[in-house]
Amino acid sequence: MQIGNDITHAAQLIQSGELVAFPTETVYGLGADALNPSAVAKIFEAKERPAFDPLIVHVAHLNQTKSLCRQWDERIRLLAEHFWPGPLTIVVEKNERVPDIVTSGLNTVGIRMPDHPLALQLIAEAKTPIAAPSANKFGRISPTKAWHVANQLTEVPYIIDGGQTTVGIESSVIRLHEDGFVMLRPGAISSDQIREVIPESKMSDEEHKLHSPGLIKSHYSPQKPLFIGEIDLKETDLSNAGLIAWGQPEYASKFSKVEYLSVDQRMEEAAINLFSALHNMESSDVEFIVADPVPEEGIGIAIMDRMRKAAYRYRNT
Repeated sequence: MQIGNDITHAAQLIQSGELVAFPTETVYGLGADALNPSAVAKIFEAKERPAFDPLIVHVAHLNQTKSLCRQWDERIRLLAEHFWPGPLTIVVEKNERVPDIVTSGLNTVGIRMPDHPLALQLIAEAKTPIAAPSANKFGRISPTKAWHVANQLTEVPYIIDGGQTTVGIESSVIRLHEDGFVMLRPGAISSDQIREVIPESKMSDEEHKLHSPGLIKSHYSPQKPLFIGEIDLKETDLSNAGLIAWGQPEYASKFSKVEYLSVDQRMEEAAINLFSALHNMESSDVEFIVADPVPEEGIGIAIMDRMRKAAYRYRNT
């Protein structure tokens, strides 16, 4: 494994069918040539990811998006003009160029243009769309720094180090349909923002297959029990407990370790710090973790979605 900033070398690895971890504005991705089924298979192997969980394809320009769609939809252009490069994934019907392994056999594919210069340079130099889920073992905490990747995926040939990611949680994922769109996964871009661009759209609560990654109930999990505001502070021994704090609560002093999402209670800062806080807690000596909930408004909806999934496996322990 190498960690560095040699984009030309990284692009050559992608072209030769190898994996490269790279930064985006959301989290670090584990990338492979999206049009090479054998290369994409290495993603599933490295992550120990189930074959039913589809991947997102990253592009550097709109023409690459058009080359993957079965039929072009002008709403894609409108959304791209407003939100790309940025943390929005658009799920559309794919054409025959997209291998079934990328989409888990579905006839749809999620596409986005990342808002990170190193990611865009990598895609451009590799001269191919890049399929990339988060660069971590399946179900574990998403990486927002290069060392987070190195700790979990030791077999990846190259990690591009772009420092701390600037959004901190995965992209919003929407699926377009004839009557509008469905929000499949909450992220930094809200349904209200999307409706401002395509106002005729209607939200739908219909049940879906896994058209998007990140929809499994248990996800983003640390290797230590995590509880969301569910601990009786008076009755629980907190001498070996960690707190992921919202603001500066008085009870923080009761915990042996504290990670602050945002002392000023700024939601965007909390999103940036969430996964890093979980990584720091996981690598510490604490026995369990308590997380303060944040208000479910704006990007707070996405933060709480990630928190609940991270804590899901410990709900009945």
